[in-house]
Amino acid sequence: MGIDVCANTVRSLLKKMQYSLKVNHKTLESGLKNPPDSEQRDKQFVHIAGLREQFAKMINPIISVDTKKKELIGNFKNKGRSWQKEPVKVKDHDFPTDAIGKVVPYGIYDTIANTGTVFLGTSCDTPRFATESIEHWWKTEGQPSYRHAKEILILADSGGSNSYRSRVWKFNIQQKLCNQFGLKVYVSHYPPGCSKWNPIEHRLFSEISKNWQGRPLDSYETVLKYIRTTKTESGLFVKAHFVRKKYPKGEAITNQEMNKISIEKNQEMPDWNYILSPAKM
Repeated sequence: MGIDVCANTVRSLLKKMQYSLKVNHKTLESGLKNPPDSEQRDKQFVHIAGLREQFAKMINPIISVDTKKKELIGNFKNKGRSWQKEPVKVKDHDFPTDAIGKVVPYGIYDTIANTGTVFLGTSCDTPRFATESIEHWWKTEGQPSYRHAKEILILADSGGSNSYRSRVWKFNIQQKLCNQFGLKVYVSHYPPGCSKWNPIEHRLFSEISKNWQGRPLDSYETVLKYIRTTKTESGLFVKAHFVRKKYPKGEAITNQEMNKISIEKNQEMPDWNYILSPAKM
């Protein structure tokens, strides 16, 4: 109309028109060649809920597993704010060449005990790294806490080091949990694009990120310290282990090796749900 107005007037007019400041919401799927339909997703969530209820009643272990975002170790900016007299000075760019190294945090969250364990790898996020982390957790924490358990439920994403497509993941679960400890392992994967519903994301990883926000992760000791001091009012307790072993990529499992695993797949959703049992001698 040819009338100059200030920003405050525009703001008032927008409010009258029911506008408000909004953040972006990650709800649109991307990068999935064959995304599951809503009916498949609903069925899988119902299936997982049923398994969790069944295991909780029997006080059998339920663990949620995943790899947290890889972190560069060095004097780099970390999102968030922390209480300081003066702002911490960090490098203006996060160049990998300026880093001391990187960490690959593989997490295991016990949904019944409300405890977390993070294994800090320094090489690659591989299925063997994931399964050996779970094996170590069972030896040191799971088995002492669930002495009479013969079954365990693992909740995982559909991709990454614990992908439902990975032969190495299935083969090593068979070898390191089923055959070694006589465990019957139920595995359920969250559908592609649904990883944020995996309990470890909002019960463990988000709390770790809050604890170290605004603090540069300038050493491995710093990362371990902030993970180990992560707590919540609901009683979350977290342990952390530094893993020096190197895990190369590209490991393959032959058809002959795959034939040695004892796997029972769900009839309706076989890719996302299966049970691995101790091999018959």
